[in-house]
Amino acid sequence: MKTLTLFAALAAAVSAHADNPIITDVFTADPAALVHGDTVYLYTGHDEALPDKPGYVMDDWLCFSSTDMVNWKPEGSLLSLEDFPWAKANAWAAHTIERDGTFFWYVSVWRGEGLGFAVGVATADSPTGPFSDPLGGPLISSDMTPDPINPEGRRVTWDDIDPAAFIDDDGQAYLFWGNTNLYWAKLKDNMIELDGEIHQIELPRFTEAPWIHKKGDLYYLTYAWGFPERTAYATSKSITGPWEYRGVFKGLAGNCNTNHQSIIEFKGRDYFIYHNGGLLTGGSFRRSVCIDELRYNEDGTLQRIVPTIEGVPAVE
Repeated sequence: MKTLTLFAALAAAVSAHADNPIITDVFTADPAALVHGDTVYLYTGHDEALPDKPGYVMDDWLCFSSTDMVNWKPEGSLLSLEDFPWAKANAWAAHTIERDGTFFWYVSVWRGEGLGFAVGVATADSPTGPFSDPLGGPLISSDMTPDPINPEGRRVTWDDIDPAAFIDDDGQAYLFWGNTNLYWAKLKDNMIELDGEIHQIELPRFTEAPWIHKKGDLYYLTYAWGFPERTAYATSKSITGPWEYRGVFKGLAGNCNTNHQSIIEFKGRDYFIYHNGGLLTGGSFRRSVCIDELRYNEDGTLQRIVPTIEGVPAVE
């Protein structure tokens, strides 16, 4: 009886952790987490490439929810390319944020040859939808960004991806995005129009995946650095900069070329949410979301993320 009790206790201890990757029945990528009340909503891309056919095959976005960071409820495919008739392919990285009871889901999509990538937006009255496109076209497109020519003199059509929204303490909303070029702009109160000019930020080896969060009086801008990608960050006392580069704090994601992070505080704990190729048939085009704790030093700098298999413990 004592042996059975011990086994039960061990099983309970194991089940009280997330076990990375946290989703094992479908491939998930580019996590963006939203805390709403006592629930975390995790919005992800959906990798569907076959193991022997490399390349990104992504046609929709998925959502999962949790109240303890360990048990994740599938909310389904809440948004797809079909919801954006003007988009041709590539349901890439996205980010959802709430304002005044409305949920705004900013997405990366491919508009077609010669038009390149763009950022669209869908809205809903619930974190689980239904979502719809209020604009009927892109919020941001290649003809809007200020640096459409790369150093080789060719037109850049892939830099308008990976949107990340942030609402500052004064209520002003911002959108950050980019690949090789890092852009930001203010958003109007309706969250579906830019408010003013588009700005650029220069950071060492910026590749993609910007994410903004605030802790205390410091703003943090984390991003994918180099290629294959690591994760680096910069800090500022103002959302508009200047940004001080602080270095790389997460290494390569195993057998996956990309890094894409989400950072949240939930029930008094800080979390770093990312993807890797950790499932048996995983890889750069078949990725999986993982979660580990994020820790700060006393001076506000970030401690290095060391990915774990155990994941994070449950919170009440």
